[in-house]
Amino acid sequence: MIAEMNLSAKAQYLIDLEDKHGAHNYHPLPVVLEKGLGVHVWDVDGKQYYDFLSAYSAVNQGHCHPRIIAALIEQAKKLTLTSRAFHNNVLGEYEHFITNYFGYDKVLPMNTGVEGGETAIKLARRWGYVKKGIEDNKAKIIFAEGNFWGRTMAAISSSTDPSSFNKFGPFMPGFEVVPYNNLQKLEKAFEDKNVAAFMVEPIQGEAGVLVPDYGYLKGVKELCEKYNVLLIADEVQTGLARTGKMLACDHEGVRPDILILGKALSGGVLPVAAVLCDDEIMLNIKPGEHGSTYGGNPLACVVAIEALKVLKDENLADNAEKLGELFREKLRAIQSDRITLVRGKGLLNAMIIKEKDGISAWDVCLKLAENGLLAKPTHGDIIRFAPPLVITKEQILDCASIIKKTIESYN
Repeated sequence: MIAEMNLSAKAQYLIDLEDKHGAHNYHPLPVVLEKGLGVHVWDVDGKQYYDFLSAYSAVNQGHCHPRIIAALIEQAKKLTLTSRAFHNNVLGEYEHFITNYFGYDKVLPMNTGVEGGETAIKLARRWGYVKKGIEDNKAKIIFAEGNFWGRTMAAISSSTDPSSFNKFGPFMPGFEVVPYNNLQKLEKAFEDKNVAAFMVEPIQGEAGVLVPDYGYLKGVKELCEKYNVLLIADEVQTGLARTGKMLACDHEGVRPDILILGKALSGGVLPVAAVLCDDEIMLNIKPGEHGSTYGGNPLACVVAIEALKVLKDENLADNAEKLGELFREKLRAIQSDRITLVRGKGLLNAMIIKEKDGISAWDVCLKLAENGLLAKPTHGDIIRFAPPLVITKEQILDCASIIKKTIESYN
């Protein structure tokens, strides 16, 4: 399929260079990007595209947002890293800002979303032993089927996707899985007194933008309170205005006991993650029991503050809510039996493509790229559409037209 995109010699050379010297743990579309600004990216040959993946929602504020880049440059000239062996003049300001922003007592800064997940599990296990009274080494964390929060050994130990866990065992003990969007099965799991926490994505992103029934999250919260179990919300992809609210949990007015953030926390500038919770949970971990060389570095702190300010100053949650509804309306109006379903919330959306006449979702994405829009399939038949939240109504309509033209070209 690569040859069908008529790659230039330069693009082909760079792809071949990756293939020869890099690990083969990704299968990217044959597009080589070198520049990004706002909702657009440009390849090495100067072709412009709409970015409808947003680095898996890491660039909600748009590529190279000028305010975030300015904050990065200013701080980079002064101090980038001290490690937590010393105090720095930015960390406290960041911690004060983000805890007030989301309404929690404390934050534990990390670098990546998966580190945030690992941190949340450690916090939950420690809380289970110290506060709930679970016997040592018997704490259990419950996960939902179809979850995805990374590819560390802990993350794949909770996975139900064979491509994540096959031939990587043995796995982390104390993890159990229940069906997503099923309160009855969740309550059955909670009857085990050794359950410390339930970790869940409010909307499952990598699984194909699976949106649970309204009331599911509220029901989860009620069960957690009933059985004295912590609710860990993995909002690494669904948070920070992506679904039309600052957090996806906000759609049902649910406050997680532990909140995990990442990706757009830096506007896509560098790896920044955060775990937020109250003192009763956070202060069970003492000095020397958890940390990170880069966690809470001055550069990350400054960038994260600006990234969070941009989300509110530019009303990006409202923009995602309004334009997401318009986008789904336009996609559902496309006349094609290749589309079996359109679903989503805010500007996190998915289209399920039925393979027909040898044309798969991958082929559709290649054609979309030719037509100036970048998206990527997940799980074979699902195309995820998640543009930067700074996109305008006119741009959304243009993109919907590109998708319509692409799909209908196969009719």
